[in-house]
Amino acid sequence: MSRDHRLTRRTLLLAGALSPILPHVTHAQDRNLMKIRFSFSDQDFTATLYDNVSARDFASMLPLDVEVSDYSTNEKIAYLPRKLNPEARGPFPNPAIGDICYYVPWGNLVLYHGDYSSIRDLVRLGRIDGSVEPILTRGTYPMHITRIS
Repeated sequence: MSRDHRLTRRTLLLAGALSPILPHVTHAQDRNLMKIRFSFSDQDFTATLYDNVSARDFASMLPLDVEVSDYSTNEKIAYLPRKLNPEARGPFPNPAIGDICYYVPWGNLVLYHGDYSSIRDLVRLGRIDGSVEPILTRGTYPMHITRIS
């Protein structure tokens, strides 16, 4: 038992020693995140792209005009003009409402407004900032996507 106690103590000491540099690591990762804006119908919202190969490939296409439409009961989809690099494909942990994904077999962008399961053919590109209410607007619309940072 005393060995476990020493290990815990070492862990705490190491964590305390590293804590001054951890905020810098976090801020460095934040600088790699990219903000984008979606506009369709009378809706306008932002999202944050993650720092992965597929998301950077998507960002390289912006600005972009696509058609967005409802698919099933939990998502909106838009077909992209070309396939993205699928290197960051799933499955991934913690799929969540508000995720922006790329579905590899069809080459389409997916905006989730309902629960879903991560599968091997999905790539998580980013996440909608705030509420998913804007993508609950039913129908098919032209959508403009731009990079804002």
